[in-house]
Amino acid sequence: MTAPRFVGKIALITGAAGGIGRAAAVRFAAEGARVGLVDLSGEGLRESLAGVEKAGGTGLAVEADVTRSADVARYAAAVAERFGGIDCFFNNAGILGAVRPLVDYPEDVFDRVLAVNVKGVWLGIKAVAPLLRARGGGVIVNTASIAGLRGSRNLGAYTASKHAVVGLTRTAALELAPDRIRVNAVCPSPIETAMVRQLEEGVNPANPAAFHDRMAGVIPMKRYGTPDEVAALVLFLCSADAAYITGATYPVDGGSMA
Repeated sequence: MTAPRFVGKIALITGAAGGIGRAAAVRFAAEGARVGLVDLSGEGLRESLAGVEKAGGTGLAVEADVTRSADVARYAAAVAERFGGIDCFFNNAGILGAVRPLVDYPEDVFDRVLAVNVKGVWLGIKAVAPLLRARGGGVIVNTASIAGLRGSRNLGAYTASKHAVVGLTRTAALELAPDRIRVNAVCPSPIETAMVRQLEEGVNPANPAAFHDRMAGVIPMKRYGTPDEVAALVLFLCSADAAYITGATYPVDGGSMA
């Protein structure tokens, strides 16, 4: 049996109330980490915390808005204070926004998507990097998307935001390497999450299941991924096995970008 990789480590996860964030939290806990969970949703956070505890771990749930610098500073400080520091930061919070052509896209929704998906990622890096430095180094994994590696119709704000996450990842990797802080990004394709249900309903409100089947049909592996499959890559990137990997973007896409 493989030994747990994160005994004595502290992981901080944003967007932890469900989906990929929850899957990562449970995996970290099962491998020995103490886990800080951050999201807007109190109920979802409580369910994720219960999952961490069921996996044998210890967690701390913090409700926060990742677009507000005071909230970001508060969640980082709360986790570091409770557990004694931070070693791994899964910078995962994000939203889809509207499913509309660029010329019809609502300005307020565009602003909100960029605030959560870009500003929130940047504020997280800004707040957590000094805490990683204080531990002698650490790891940041940002959630981008295959939409950050190519164009996507009717998802202008989301696509722009995920391209920005890729750029922030590469820049942070260069700037933080001297501090022994590695920074990488995961780029999922459609994953079985509430966000993808929102996409399906936005594209085909009358029959979202038909769009699901059509999307799955064009993926070489003929299915969506699962949150746990993305979480598995996140944990690898946070582990010592990935000690020489930084500035990289990893599709988790069933072959969609091949």
